[in-house]
Amino acid sequence: MALSKMDNLYRQVILDHSAHPHHHGELSDSTNEIELKNPTCGDVLQLDVKVENDTIKDIAFSGYGCTISQASASMMTDAVMNKDTKTAEDMIEAFSDMILGEKSDTDILEDAAVLKGVSQFPARIKCATLAWKALHKALNKD
Repeated sequence: MALSKMDNLYRQVILDHSAHPHHHGELSDSTNEIELKNPTCGDVLQLDVKVENDTIKDIAFSGYGCTISQASASMMTDAVMNKDTKTAEDMIEAFSDMILGEKSDTDILEDAAVLKGVSQFPARIKCATLAWKALHKALNKD
């Protein structure tokens, strides 16, 4: 099956985010932290978030995983930076709906919308959603 030029572009964006992830590292002044694991494939993600006045002021992730999980984490950190926590939660819901093949507002997802094709590969859905689930859990920790 031949890839269209658009599919090829999306693939390049995913590969670039995986090879050169944005916001990769740790925060020394995070207000919210969490580590999640995907036991299916072994992905591990540590997420550090700095929230001030209900706004994500800084975010970083570390850990290891497949191309999809690393690219998704990189895109997620770009998308939610400087967003209020309500908007971030809306983005998490939109991403989850998109990955599950449901109707969603992909415009708010920025580059992360290119991961829509993952919905065709059920084994990769947990990889793509790991960072987004981590953010949800980090923002809602008691």
